[in-house]
Amino acid sequence: MAIVGLDHVQLAIPAGGEDQASAFYAGLLEMVEVPKPATLSASGCWFVGGTVSLHLGVDLAFRPATKAHPALIVDDLAGLRERLAAAGCVIRDDKPIEGYARFFTEDPFGNRIELMERVAG
Repeated sequence: MAIVGLDHVQLAIPAGGEDQASAFYAGLLEMVEVPKPATLSASGCWFVGGTVSLHLGVDLAFRPATKAHPALIVDDLAGLRERLAAAGCVIRDDKPIEGYARFFTEDPFGNRIELMERVAG
């Protein structure tokens, strides 16, 4: 047996946060919102970008993930940084990692999101 891939990452959002989630993940991050299977709860929402699937589930006892986070690889980090800053999103630089440009932001609920771009070493 071997793990061969990652299907999705799930983050929690508060009840009623789907419209704000869509504005951030589909609008600012340019992910595509996809329908959830009819057999699952109607609350929450799912997004896809490249090979990444991100599921947002409603948690009635919601607390933002301020340490644990997804790290999303993008192809225009500088452009995304400008778009997020213009929208008033948190932009937080961190220690450098060889081979990557990166920064952290937060979704509308305070969940930590790392955005990275591979760069020549």
